[in-house]
Amino acid sequence: MFTIAMLVLYRIGAHVPVPGIPFQGMTGLFASANDSIAGGAMALLNLFSGGALSYVSVFSLGIMPYITSSIIMQMLQSVVPSLHELAREGEVGQTKITQYSRYLTLALALLNAVGYLFLFKSFGIQFNGADAPEVIFDIMVVGTLVAGAMLIMWIGELITQRGIGNGMSLIIFANIMAGLPQAIFSSVSDGGTASIVLTAVIFVIILCVIPLIVFIERGQRRIPVQYAKRVVGRRIMGGQSTYLPIKVNTAGVIPIIFASAILYLPAQLAVFFPGVGWVQAFAGALSSGWINWILNVVLIVFFAYFYTSMVFNPEDTAENLKKQGGFIPGVRPGRATAAYIKNALSKITLPSAVFLAFIAIVPSIVFSFTGNQLIQAFGGTSVLIMVGVVMDTIAKVESQLKMYDYDGFFK
Repeated sequence: MFTIAMLVLYRIGAHVPVPGIPFQGMTGLFASANDSIAGGAMALLNLFSGGALSYVSVFSLGIMPYITSSIIMQMLQSVVPSLHELAREGEVGQTKITQYSRYLTLALALLNAVGYLFLFKSFGIQFNGADAPEVIFDIMVVGTLVAGAMLIMWIGELITQRGIGNGMSLIIFANIMAGLPQAIFSSVSDGGTASIVLTAVIFVIILCVIPLIVFIERGQRRIPVQYAKRVVGRRIMGGQSTYLPIKVNTAGVIPIIFASAILYLPAQLAVFFPGVGWVQAFAGALSSGWINWILNVVLIVFFAYFYTSMVFNPEDTAENLKKQGGFIPGVRPGRATAAYIKNALSKITLPSAVFLAFIAIVPSIVFSFTGNQLIQAFGGTSVLIMVGVVMDTIAKVESQLKMYDYDGFFK
C-alpha cells in the first residue's frame, strides 16, 4: 500500500503545472515540436518523464537526473580509488556514496531546469503575470522544476527503503504504463482498419516476446561445486555436491536504462540551444535513426559487461569457495577458479547483451517505417524494462510472504 501510495503521488505531481505557465496551451506547442528536426529527442524526453514534459508539470525533469547521477557515481567507483574504498566499506560507505549521488542529482537537475526554461521560451510561452519582472518567473520555474526532481528522488528512495521493489525502476515502469493508453488510442485512430489490424499484430508480437524475455531472465549457468569432507569435533562436515548459479542476464534491465540515459544527454543539452540548427540536428540524430540504433547496441553491450563486473566478482567468489573448502571439479582452487568463473561469465554475458540490444533496437526500426505510436511508446526497451521490473517486484513480494510465513511458523 505504501508503494502504491507513492506511485499515485508521483502521477498526481506529473499533472500539476508549473506556476506561471499557461497549462492549456502546452500540448499543441509540444506536438509542433515533435514535428521538428529534434522530434525524436523531444519524444525521448517526454517518454521518460511519463508525459509530464508535455504538460510542463512540476515533475517535467522526471527520474533521469537521479539515474544519470547514479551512472556517474558507479563509473567513478571503478576509476577513483577513494570511492572504490568507500564502496567496500559496507553500509557506511554506501551511505556516503548515496549522499554524493544526491548532491550530483541536485546539480544535474538545476542544469536541466535552466535548459528547460530556454526550451519553454523557444516555444513562445508568455509567463502569466502583469507587473512582476520576467526574471522572477524564471527563478520560480527553475526552482519548481528542481524541487520536483528532488521530490522524485526522495519518492524513489522511500519506495526502495520502505516499499517493495526498486523505487527508480518502479517510477520508470509507472511512466511507461502512463503513456500506454494514449499510444493505443493514437495508433488506432490514425488510419481506419489498417491501423487497428497493425495494432492487434503488435500486441500479438509483444505477447509472444514476453515469455522469451522471461526465459532469458530466468536462465542460469550452473557451475558444479564439490565440497571436501572435514572433521569438526566428532562430526564429518562437507562432502556434498552443489552448483554455483550464474544468471544469463546478470545485469537485468540496467544496461537498457543506462544506455537510454546516455543517449538522453544530447537531448538534454539541446534544450539550451533551441535556435541552433546543428545542435538540434545532432540531438535528433542521436535520439532516433540509424546512429541511435548503432550507439544503442554498443552501449547496451558495454553496460552489460560493466554492470556484471560490478555486481559479480569472480575473485571474491573463488576466494570464498576456497575458504569454505569448495572447489570446481577439474579446476585448481584460487586463481584458476577465478579465471574459470570469469571465462564462463564472459561467455554468457555476450549473448544476453546481444539479446537485450536486439529487443531494444528492432521496434525502433519498425517504428521508423510504420510510424505506429504504440511501437514508440511500448517498444522493446519499454517491454524489457516492464518485464524486468515486474519480475523483480514479484520476487520481492514472494520474499516478504515467505518472511511472514516463517514468522508464523516459529511463533
